[in-house]
Amino acid sequence: MAQPYDLTLTEAAEAIRGKTLSPLELFESLISRIEALNPKLLAWATLTPELGREAARNAEAEIASTGPRSRLHGIPFGAKDIFDTANVRTAAGSKIWADRVPERDSAPVAIVKNAGAVLMGKVHTTEFAAGDPAPSRNPWNVEYTPGGSSAGSGVAVASRMIPWAFGSQTVGSVLRPASYNGIVGLKPTFGRISRVGVIPHAQSFDHVGVLTRSVADAAELLTVLAGYDPDDPDCADNPVDDYSAAVRDPRPPRYGLIQSWFNEQADAETRLMIQNVAEKLALAGAEVVEVDPRIDFGLAYENHRIMQQAEISQFHASMFKGNEALYGPKISDYIRMGSQYTATEYVTAMNYRREMQRLANEVLDNVDVLLMPTVSAPPPRDLTQTGDTRFQSAWSFTGFPSITIPSGLASNGLPLGAQMAAKSFQEAKLLGAARWAERTLGVSLTPPV
Repeated sequence: MAQPYDLTLTEAAEAIRGKTLSPLELFESLISRIEALNPKLLAWATLTPELGREAARNAEAEIASTGPRSRLHGIPFGAKDIFDTANVRTAAGSKIWADRVPERDSAPVAIVKNAGAVLMGKVHTTEFAAGDPAPSRNPWNVEYTPGGSSAGSGVAVASRMIPWAFGSQTVGSVLRPASYNGIVGLKPTFGRISRVGVIPHAQSFDHVGVLTRSVADAAELLTVLAGYDPDDPDCADNPVDDYSAAVRDPRPPRYGLIQSWFNEQADAETRLMIQNVAEKLALAGAEVVEVDPRIDFGLAYENHRIMQQAEISQFHASMFKGNEALYGPKISDYIRMGSQYTATEYVTAMNYRREMQRLANEVLDNVDVLLMPTVSAPPPRDLTQTGDTRFQSAWSFTGFPSITIPSGLASNGLPLGAQMAAKSFQEAKLLGAARWAERTLGVSLTPPV
Protein backbone atom coordinates (compact mmCIF):
# COMPACT_ATOMS: atom_id res chain seq x y z
CA MET A 1 0.00 0.00 0.00
CA ALA A 2 1.27 3.46 -0.90
CA GLN A 3 2.33 5.70 1.95
CA PRO A 4 0.23 8.88 2.29
CA TYR A 5 3.25 10.98 1.32
CA ASP A 6 3.33 9.16 -2.05
CA LEU A 7 -0.14 10.40 -3.01
CA THR A 8 -0.57 13.15 -5.57
CA LEU A 9 -2.85 16.06 -4.75
CA THR A 10 -5.81 14.52 -6.60
CA GLU A 11 -5.19 11.08 -5.09
CA ALA A 12 -5.03 12.51 -1.58
CA ALA A 13 -8.19 14.57 -2.20
CA GLU A 14 -10.05 11.44 -3.30
CA ALA A 15 -8.85 9.54 -0.24
CA ILE A 16 -9.92 12.34 2.09
CA ARG A 17 -13.29 12.65 0.36
CA GLY A 18 -13.72 8.87 0.56
CA LYS A 19 -12.76 8.88 4.26
CA THR A 20 -9.90 6.42 3.79
CA LEU A 21 -7.37 9.11 4.77
CA SER A 22 -7.61 12.00 7.20
CA PRO A 23 -5.88 15.36 6.78
CA LEU A 24 -3.97 14.73 10.01
CA GLU A 25 -2.72 11.34 8.80
CA LEU A 26 -1.54 12.96 5.58
CA PHE A 27 0.14 15.79 7.47
CA GLU A 28 1.99 13.44 9.85
CA SER A 29 3.19 11.27 6.95
CA LEU A 30 4.56 14.33 5.16
CA ILE A 31 6.23 15.86 8.22
CA SER A 32 7.98 12.53 8.91
CA ARG A 33 9.14 12.47 5.29
CA ILE A 34 10.46 16.03 5.62
CA GLU A 35 12.32 15.18 8.83
CA ALA A 36 13.96 12.21 7.07
CA LEU A 37 14.93 13.93 3.80
CA ASN A 38 15.31 17.65 4.37
CA PRO A 39 18.70 17.47 6.14
CA LYS A 40 20.10 16.07 2.87
CA LEU A 41 18.00 17.94 0.28
CA LEU A 42 17.51 21.32 2.02
CA ALA A 43 14.20 22.12 0.36
CA TRP A 44 12.68 24.09 3.26
CA ALA A 45 13.57 27.60 4.39
CA THR A 46 11.02 27.71 7.22
CA LEU A 47 8.84 24.88 8.52
CA THR A 48 5.63 25.54 10.47
CA PRO A 49 4.71 22.09 11.83
CA GLU A 50 2.61 23.25 14.77
CA LEU A 51 0.60 25.71 12.70
CA GLY A 52 0.21 23.05 10.02
CA ARG A 53 -0.85 20.38 12.49
CA GLU A 54 -3.48 22.71 13.94
CA ALA A 55 -4.77 23.55 10.45
CA ALA A 56 -4.90 19.83 9.57
CA ARG A 57 -6.91 19.08 12.72
CA ASN A 58 -9.31 21.92 11.93
CA ALA A 59 -9.69 20.66 8.35
CA GLU A 60 -10.40 17.17 9.61
CA ALA A 61 -13.11 18.40 11.96
CA GLU A 62 -14.73 20.63 9.34
CA ILE A 63 -14.74 17.93 6.66
CA ALA A 64 -16.32 15.48 9.10
CA SER A 65 -18.97 18.04 9.99
CA THR A 66 -19.89 19.72 6.70
CA GLY A 67 -17.74 18.10 3.99
CA PRO A 68 -14.74 19.53 2.11
CA ARG A 69 -14.73 23.13 0.92
CA SER A 70 -12.79 22.11 -2.19
CA ARG A 71 -10.49 19.37 -3.42
CA LEU A 72 -7.64 21.23 -1.71
CA HIS A 73 -9.24 20.95 1.73
CA GLY A 74 -6.82 19.29 4.13
CA ILE A 75 -4.00 19.03 1.56
CA PRO A 76 -0.64 20.48 2.72
CA PHE A 77 1.42 22.71 0.44
CA GLY A 78 4.68 24.63 0.38
CA ALA A 79 4.98 28.32 -0.53
CA LYS A 80 8.04 29.66 -2.30
CA ASP A 81 9.78 32.08 0.03
CA ILE A 82 8.76 35.16 -1.95
CA PHE A 83 5.06 34.55 -1.18
CA ASP A 84 4.09 36.55 1.89
CA THR A 85 2.66 34.45 4.71
CA ALA A 86 1.01 36.03 7.75
CA ASN A 87 3.20 35.79 10.84
CA VAL A 88 5.61 33.42 9.07
CA ARG A 89 9.05 34.60 7.96
CA THR A 90 9.30 35.50 4.26
CA ALA A 91 12.95 36.28 3.54
CA ALA A 92 13.16 35.82 -0.25
CA GLY A 93 16.43 33.94 0.22
CA SER A 94 18.12 37.23 1.14
CA LYS A 95 20.28 38.54 3.96
CA ILE A 96 18.71 41.96 3.83
CA TRP A 97 15.25 40.54 4.63
CA ALA A 98 16.43 37.65 6.80
CA ASP A 99 14.05 38.54 9.66
CA ARG A 100 11.12 39.84 7.63
CA VAL A 101 7.71 38.62 8.92
CA PRO A 102 4.66 39.87 6.96
CA GLU A 103 1.38 40.69 8.66
CA ARG A 104 -0.83 39.15 5.99
CA ASP A 105 -0.87 36.38 3.41
CA SER A 106 -0.18 37.01 -0.25
CA ALA A 107 -3.26 36.67 -2.44
CA PRO A 108 -2.36 33.19 -3.80
CA VAL A 109 -1.71 31.82 -0.29
CA ALA A 110 -4.93 33.37 1.01
CA ILE A 111 -6.93 31.85 -1.86
CA VAL A 112 -5.76 28.28 -1.22
CA LYS A 113 -6.05 28.66 2.55
CA ASN A 114 -9.66 29.78 2.05
CA ALA A 115 -10.12 26.60 0.00
CA GLY A 116 -8.88 24.62 3.00
CA ALA A 117 -5.27 23.94 2.03
CA VAL A 118 -2.73 23.52 4.85
CA LEU A 119 0.50 25.55 4.83
CA MET A 120 3.46 23.32 5.71
CA GLY A 121 6.04 26.09 5.45
CA LYS A 122 8.25 28.06 3.08
CA VAL A 123 10.47 26.42 0.48
CA HIS A 124 13.83 27.84 -0.55
CA THR A 125 14.24 30.23 -3.45
CA THR A 126 17.26 31.82 -5.03
CA GLU A 127 18.06 35.27 -3.65
CA PHE A 128 15.10 37.50 -4.55
CA ALA A 129 14.18 34.84 -7.12
CA ALA A 130 17.21 35.83 -9.21
CA GLY A 131 20.40 33.96 -10.08
CA ASP A 132 22.25 33.31 -6.81
CA PRO A 133 21.48 29.63 -6.02
CA ALA A 134 19.41 28.37 -3.12
CA PRO A 135 20.93 25.70 -0.84
CA SER A 136 18.50 23.03 -2.14
CA ARG A 137 19.86 19.82 -3.70
CA ASN A 138 18.54 17.78 -6.62
CA PRO A 139 16.98 14.55 -5.25
CA TRP A 140 18.17 12.61 -8.31
CA ASN A 141 21.79 13.43 -7.51
CA VAL A 142 22.78 16.03 -4.92
CA GLU A 143 25.81 17.09 -6.97
CA TYR A 144 23.52 18.50 -9.70
CA THR A 145 21.55 21.74 -9.61
CA PRO A 146 17.81 21.48 -8.88
CA GLY A 147 17.28 24.65 -10.91
CA GLY A 148 15.87 27.95 -9.77
CA SER A 149 14.40 30.14 -8.67
CA SER A 150 11.68 27.75 -7.43
CA ALA A 151 14.37 25.30 -6.33
CA GLY A 152 12.86 24.26 -3.02
CA SER A 153 9.45 23.82 -4.62
CA GLY A 154 10.82 21.41 -7.22
CA VAL A 155 12.85 19.41 -4.71
CA ALA A 156 10.05 19.16 -2.12
CA VAL A 157 7.43 18.02 -4.63
CA ALA A 158 9.69 15.54 -6.48
CA SER A 159 10.95 13.92 -3.28
CA ARG A 160 7.41 13.49 -1.89
CA MET A 161 7.85 15.95 0.97
CA ILE A 162 4.72 17.77 -0.21
CA PRO A 163 2.06 17.07 -2.89
CA TRP A 164 2.38 20.52 -4.47
CA ALA A 165 4.04 23.88 -4.04
CA PHE A 166 3.80 27.42 -5.30
CA GLY A 167 6.45 28.68 -7.66
CA SER A 168 6.90 31.82 -9.70
CA GLN A 169 8.39 32.37 -13.14
CA THR A 170 9.88 35.54 -14.58
CA VAL A 171 12.17 33.81 -17.09
CA GLY A 172 12.21 30.06 -16.38
CA SER A 173 11.72 29.57 -12.68
CA VAL A 174 8.74 27.17 -12.63
CA LEU A 175 9.35 25.01 -15.70
CA ARG A 176 13.12 24.59 -15.32
CA PRO A 177 13.14 23.28 -11.71
CA ALA A 178 10.10 21.15 -12.55
CA SER A 179 11.97 19.59 -15.48
CA TYR A 180 15.25 19.20 -13.56
CA ASN A 181 13.43 17.40 -10.73
CA GLY A 182 11.22 15.24 -12.95
CA ILE A 183 7.77 16.71 -12.20
CA VAL A 184 5.05 18.90 -13.75
CA GLY A 185 5.32 22.69 -13.74
CA LEU A 186 2.55 25.02 -14.92
CA LYS A 187 3.01 28.73 -15.66
CA PRO A 188 -0.40 30.20 -16.56
CA THR A 189 -0.98 33.28 -18.69
CA PHE A 190 0.45 36.54 -17.36
CA GLY A 191 -2.26 38.02 -15.16
CA ARG A 192 -4.26 34.80 -14.76
CA ILE A 193 -3.42 34.57 -11.01
CA SER A 194 -3.11 37.53 -8.64
CA ARG A 195 0.41 38.46 -7.50
CA VAL A 196 -0.58 40.71 -4.59
CA GLY A 197 1.86 40.02 -1.76
CA VAL A 198 4.35 38.17 -3.96
CA ILE A 199 7.74 39.90 -3.81
CA PRO A 200 8.45 41.31 -7.29
CA HIS A 201 11.32 40.25 -9.50
CA ALA A 202 10.43 41.99 -12.77
CA GLN A 203 6.81 43.02 -12.76
CA SER A 204 6.21 42.87 -16.51
CA PHE A 205 6.95 39.14 -16.46
CA ASP A 206 6.28 37.78 -12.96
CA HIS A 207 3.87 34.83 -13.13
CA VAL A 208 2.51 32.78 -10.23
CA GLY A 209 2.77 29.07 -11.03
CA VAL A 210 2.51 25.65 -9.44
CA LEU A 211 4.70 22.54 -9.27
CA THR A 212 2.93 19.20 -8.98
CA ARG A 213 3.34 15.52 -9.82
CA SER A 214 0.54 15.31 -12.39
CA VAL A 215 -1.22 17.49 -14.94
CA ALA A 216 -4.54 16.80 -13.18
CA ASP A 217 -3.08 18.30 -9.99
CA ALA A 218 -2.08 21.46 -11.87
CA ALA A 219 -5.59 21.72 -13.33
CA GLU A 220 -7.19 21.42 -9.89
CA LEU A 221 -4.98 24.19 -8.56
CA LEU A 222 -5.61 26.54 -11.46
CA THR A 223 -9.36 26.01 -11.04
CA VAL A 224 -9.03 27.41 -7.51
CA LEU A 225 -6.41 30.10 -8.17
CA ALA A 226 -7.50 31.69 -11.45
CA GLY A 227 -9.54 34.85 -11.29
CA TYR A 228 -9.58 38.63 -11.24
CA ASP A 229 -8.10 40.65 -8.39
CA PRO A 230 -8.66 44.43 -8.67
CA ASP A 231 -5.75 45.00 -6.26
CA ASP A 232 -3.31 43.61 -8.86
CA PRO A 233 -3.13 46.09 -11.77
CA ASP A 234 -1.88 43.33 -14.12
CA CYS A 235 -4.52 40.77 -13.14
CA ALA A 236 -6.85 40.02 -16.05
CA ASP A 237 -10.63 40.14 -15.81
CA ASN A 238 -11.06 37.21 -18.23
CA PRO A 239 -13.48 34.27 -17.91
CA VAL A 240 -12.18 31.28 -15.94
CA ASP A 241 -12.61 27.88 -17.60
CA ASP A 242 -13.26 24.53 -15.96
CA TYR A 243 -9.66 23.37 -16.03
CA SER A 244 -10.38 20.14 -14.17
CA ALA A 245 -12.91 19.15 -16.83
CA ALA A 246 -10.32 19.87 -19.55
CA VAL A 247 -8.07 17.02 -18.34
CA ARG A 248 -10.69 14.32 -17.75
CA ASP A 249 -10.93 12.94 -21.28
CA PRO A 250 -9.02 15.19 -23.70
CA ARG A 251 -9.14 14.53 -27.42
CA PRO A 252 -5.94 13.90 -29.41
CA PRO A 253 -4.46 17.39 -29.92
CA ARG A 254 -2.69 18.99 -32.85
CA TYR A 255 0.88 19.71 -31.69
CA GLY A 256 3.12 22.19 -33.46
CA LEU A 257 6.70 20.95 -33.08
CA ILE A 258 9.23 23.80 -33.15
CA GLN A 259 12.62 22.63 -34.41
CA SER A 260 15.01 25.33 -35.74
CA TRP A 261 16.58 27.25 -32.84
CA PHE A 262 15.59 24.77 -30.12
CA ASN A 263 17.16 21.91 -32.11
CA GLU A 264 20.31 23.91 -32.75
CA GLN A 265 20.74 24.91 -29.09
CA ALA A 266 19.88 21.55 -27.47
CA ASP A 267 22.32 18.76 -26.72
CA ALA A 268 22.07 15.44 -28.58
CA GLU A 269 20.07 13.62 -25.90
CA THR A 270 17.54 16.43 -25.67
CA ARG A 271 17.11 16.52 -29.44
CA LEU A 272 16.54 12.77 -29.48
CA MET A 273 14.11 13.02 -26.56
CA ILE A 274 11.82 15.57 -28.20
CA GLN A 275 11.88 13.65 -31.48
CA ASN A 276 10.89 10.46 -29.64
CA VAL A 277 8.12 12.32 -27.81
CA ALA A 278 6.75 13.67 -31.10
CA GLU A 279 6.82 10.20 -32.69
CA LYS A 280 5.02 8.57 -29.75
CA LEU A 281 2.32 11.24 -29.74
CA ALA A 282 1.79 10.82 -33.49
CA LEU A 283 1.65 7.01 -33.28
CA ALA A 284 -0.97 7.30 -30.52
CA GLY A 285 -3.28 9.37 -32.72
CA ALA A 286 -2.27 12.99 -32.30
CA GLU A 287 -1.39 15.19 -35.23
CA VAL A 288 2.18 16.46 -34.98
CA VAL A 289 3.33 19.03 -37.53
CA GLU A 290 6.59 20.92 -37.73
CA VAL A 291 6.06 24.67 -37.48
CA ASP A 292 8.27 27.72 -37.89
CA PRO A 293 6.92 30.78 -36.06
CA ARG A 294 9.66 32.93 -37.69
CA ILE A 295 10.72 34.14 -34.24
CA ASP A 296 14.37 34.95 -33.54
CA PHE A 297 14.43 33.20 -30.15
CA GLY A 298 18.00 34.26 -29.45
CA LEU A 299 17.12 37.93 -29.98
CA ALA A 300 13.95 37.46 -27.94
CA TYR A 301 16.01 36.16 -25.03
CA GLU A 302 18.37 39.16 -25.21
CA ASN A 303 15.42 41.55 -25.21
CA HIS A 304 13.76 39.70 -22.34
CA ARG A 305 16.95 40.10 -20.31
CA ILE A 306 17.09 43.84 -21.00
CA MET A 307 13.59 44.42 -19.67
CA GLN A 308 13.99 41.95 -16.80
CA GLN A 309 17.24 43.44 -15.53
CA ALA A 310 16.00 47.03 -15.91
CA GLU A 311 12.98 46.18 -13.77
CA ILE A 312 15.05 44.33 -11.16
CA SER A 313 17.28 47.37 -10.92
CA GLN A 314 14.30 49.71 -10.49
CA PHE A 315 12.79 47.61 -7.67
CA HIS A 316 16.05 47.19 -5.74
CA ALA A 317 17.66 50.60 -6.34
CA SER A 318 16.87 52.15 -2.96
CA MET A 319 17.64 49.00 -0.93
CA PHE A 320 20.81 48.17 -2.83
CA LYS A 321 22.49 51.52 -2.24
CA GLY A 322 24.56 51.22 0.93
CA ASN A 323 23.70 47.52 1.34
CA GLU A 324 25.74 46.10 -1.53
CA ALA A 325 27.58 43.66 0.77
CA LEU A 326 24.28 42.02 1.71
CA TYR A 327 23.47 41.13 -1.91
CA GLY A 328 24.80 38.11 -3.80
CA PRO A 329 27.06 38.50 -6.84
CA LYS A 330 24.56 37.54 -9.55
CA ILE A 331 21.68 39.73 -8.45
CA SER A 332 24.18 42.54 -7.88
CA ASP A 333 25.26 42.20 -11.52
CA TYR A 334 21.62 42.24 -12.65
CA ILE A 335 20.95 45.42 -10.67
CA ARG A 336 24.06 47.18 -12.00
CA MET A 337 23.49 46.11 -15.61
CA GLY A 338 19.80 47.00 -15.43
CA SER A 339 20.61 50.55 -14.34
CA GLN A 340 22.71 51.08 -17.49
CA TYR A 341 20.05 50.34 -20.12
CA THR A 342 18.60 53.35 -21.89
CA ALA A 343 14.91 54.05 -22.34
CA THR A 344 15.43 53.46 -26.08
CA GLU A 345 16.83 49.97 -25.42
CA TYR A 346 13.93 49.16 -23.10
CA VAL A 347 11.30 50.31 -25.62
CA THR A 348 13.05 48.47 -28.47
CA ALA A 349 12.93 45.29 -26.40
CA MET A 350 9.26 45.89 -25.60
CA ASN A 351 8.48 46.33 -29.29
CA TYR A 352 10.10 42.99 -30.14
CA ARG A 353 8.00 41.41 -27.42
CA ARG A 354 4.86 42.62 -29.23
CA GLU A 355 6.19 41.31 -32.55
CA MET A 356 6.93 37.94 -30.97
CA GLN A 357 3.41 37.74 -29.53
CA ARG A 358 2.00 38.42 -32.99
CA LEU A 359 4.14 35.75 -34.67
CA ALA A 360 3.37 33.15 -31.99
CA ASN A 361 -0.36 33.85 -32.24
CA GLU A 362 -0.24 33.36 -36.02
CA VAL A 363 1.30 29.89 -35.76
CA LEU A 364 -1.02 28.96 -32.90
CA ASP A 365 -4.00 29.70 -35.16
CA ASN A 366 -3.25 26.37 -36.85
CA VAL A 367 -2.28 24.12 -33.89
CA ASP A 368 -3.55 23.58 -30.36
CA VAL A 369 -0.18 23.94 -28.64
CA LEU A 370 3.47 24.38 -29.47
CA LEU A 371 5.87 21.57 -28.49
CA MET A 372 9.60 21.85 -27.71
CA PRO A 373 12.13 20.75 -25.05
CA THR A 374 11.81 22.42 -21.66
CA VAL A 375 15.57 22.84 -21.21
CA SER A 376 18.52 22.57 -23.59
CA ALA A 377 20.14 19.73 -21.60
CA PRO A 378 19.76 17.76 -18.36
CA PRO A 379 20.65 19.54 -15.10
CA PRO A 380 24.32 20.58 -14.98
CA ARG A 381 26.67 19.17 -12.36
CA ASP A 382 27.27 22.62 -10.91
CA LEU A 383 25.75 23.96 -7.70
CA THR A 384 26.98 27.51 -8.39
CA GLN A 385 24.33 27.99 -11.10
CA THR A 386 20.66 27.15 -11.70
CA GLY A 387 20.85 26.02 -15.33
CA ASP A 388 19.93 27.30 -18.78
CA THR A 389 16.92 29.66 -18.79
CA ARG A 390 16.73 30.26 -22.55
CA PHE A 391 14.18 27.59 -23.54
CA GLN A 392 11.61 28.70 -20.95
CA SER A 393 12.10 32.42 -21.57
CA ALA A 394 9.97 32.77 -24.70
CA TRP A 395 6.65 32.15 -22.97
CA SER A 396 7.50 34.30 -19.96
CA PHE A 397 8.51 37.13 -22.31
CA THR A 398 5.26 36.88 -24.28
CA GLY A 399 3.11 36.02 -21.24
CA PHE A 400 1.68 32.91 -22.94
CA PRO A 401 0.84 29.91 -20.72
CA SER A 402 3.33 27.03 -20.69
CA ILE A 403 3.73 23.67 -19.01
CA THR A 404 6.39 20.98 -18.67
CA ILE A 405 5.85 17.26 -18.18
CA PRO A 406 8.53 14.64 -17.48
CA SER A 407 9.62 12.76 -20.60
CA GLY A 408 12.25 10.34 -19.24
CA LEU A 409 15.79 10.14 -17.93
CA ALA A 410 19.04 11.08 -19.63
CA SER A 411 21.97 8.65 -19.71
CA ASN A 412 23.33 10.21 -16.50
CA GLY A 413 20.09 9.38 -14.66
CA LEU A 414 18.82 13.00 -14.54
CA PRO A 415 15.32 13.97 -15.73
CA LEU A 416 14.31 15.43 -19.08
CA GLY A 417 11.10 17.35 -19.83
CA ALA A 418 8.85 18.28 -22.74
CA GLN A 419 7.41 21.80 -22.87
CA MET A 420 4.16 23.04 -24.39
CA ALA A 421 2.77 26.54 -24.86
CA ALA A 422 -0.62 27.90 -25.94
CA LYS A 423 -2.32 31.20 -26.68
CA SER A 424 -3.05 33.55 -23.81
CA PHE A 425 -5.88 32.34 -21.55
CA GLN A 426 -6.09 29.01 -23.34
CA GLU A 427 -4.96 27.06 -20.29
CA ALA A 428 -7.80 24.57 -20.77
CA LYS A 429 -6.45 23.66 -24.20
CA LEU A 430 -2.87 23.57 -22.86
CA LEU A 431 -3.76 21.34 -19.90
CA GLY A 432 -5.78 19.02 -22.12
CA ALA A 433 -2.87 18.62 -24.54
CA ALA A 434 -0.43 18.08 -21.67
CA ARG A 435 -2.70 15.49 -20.03
CA TRP A 436 -3.08 13.64 -23.34
CA ALA A 437 0.70 13.58 -23.75
CA GLU A 438 1.24 12.58 -20.11
CA ARG A 439 -1.11 9.61 -20.51
CA THR A 440 0.39 8.63 -23.88
CA LEU A 441 4.02 8.81 -22.74
CA GLY A 442 3.30 7.11 -19.41
CA VAL A 443 6.34 8.68 -17.73
CA SER A 444 6.18 9.01 -13.95
CA LEU A 445 9.50 9.62 -12.25
CA THR A 446 10.46 8.94 -8.64
CA PRO A 447 13.92 10.06 -7.47
CA PRO A 448 16.13 7.52 -5.63
CA VAL A 449 15.94 9.08 -2.16
